[in-house]
Amino acid sequence: MSITTISSRDFNQDTSGAKKAAQNGPVYITDRGRPAHVLLCMEEYQRLTGLNASIVDLLVMPEPAVEFEPERAVITPRPVDF
Repeated sequence: MSITTISSRDFNQDTSGAKKAAQNGPVYITDRGRPAHVLLCMEEYQRLTGLNASIVDLLVMPEPAVEFEPERAVITPRPVDF
């Protein structure tokens, strides 16, 4: 994976080149020398955001599993007041 950095002016003049570079890794688009945007291919975007994950993948407990042992509830009866 390679990271490419281009200015917003170069991006406007060669959008297809930026899209081709995004197939190999993220493309940083700069405004006045500072990173302002990132161009990613759709597969990488979906992998990062988890948009293509199934509900089962989203609900899986990450490792290590959390140990949980709740305290036993103590219920004491009270006299009924009518």
